[in-house]
Amino acid sequence: MQRVYDWFRWLYDTTGINLNYMYDDFDRARMLKGMWLTLELSLITVVLSLLIGIIGAWAQGSRSRLLRLGIDGFISLFRNTPPLVQIYFFYFGLGNLLPRTAGASGALEPLFSNVGWAIVSLSLFAGAFNIEIFRSGIEAVSRSTVEAAESLGFSRWQTYRNVVLPLAIRTALPSLSNNLVNLIKTTNLAYAIAVPELMYTAKQIWADATNVREMMLTVLIFYVCLASLFAWGMSALERRLRVPGVGQGA
Repeated sequence: MQRVYDWFRWLYDTTGINLNYMYDDFDRARMLKGMWLTLELSLITVVLSLLIGIIGAWAQGSRSRLLRLGIDGFISLFRNTPPLVQIYFFYFGLGNLLPRTAGASGALEPLFSNVGWAIVSLSLFAGAFNIEIFRSGIEAVSRSTVEAAESLGFSRWQTYRNVVLPLAIRTALPSLSNNLVNLIKTTNLAYAIAVPELMYTAKQIWADATNVREMMLTVLIFYVCLASLFAWGMSALERRLRVPGVGQGA
């Protein structure tokens, strides 16, 4: 690998193209940590937003009017406000209201770190959209299919889990894929509360080395590759789950 590092050093010396994270050990370590944290944020928020969507869509069909109104209010709140405003609200607003706990050094620390608030905020933001996406898929399942499950003695939850949800996912996958790709791109907003993900790390590096052009190009390529790989995986999953007469197989 040393030859690769030396080549990037030579590239900088001869052309001025400064990809210093390729030949500088300290910047390379920072860059890798930023990329890894971006991947972690993407994975965790995608999983949590899916859980919120599945549970919320089920609750929308509840017999409890209060529960349905609560879900509708949740959707309206997070769907109709900017994600950056939500991140600031959780970190600066709600975070200051929560009690502080003693850390390892004995000093009082926030109950949630900036990374924790970013995960909470982004998961709830994408989860609100996922609820509506799953709801559209649920409504596409024919009533006769639900009645067939009920006639076999399935409870409402068993019907939802074993019959309705698997069919609804097949119908909702294209919209779900778009929302999750958008979520992955939105994780860079965690930069606003000093979460050391890729964008924050890139800003630190270009502030030291004044190589804004090279760093922004690197960030752009990273997100293009990450989002494209995820979209390809969702497309493969869609083809894998295709059933004749259901969703995209109709």
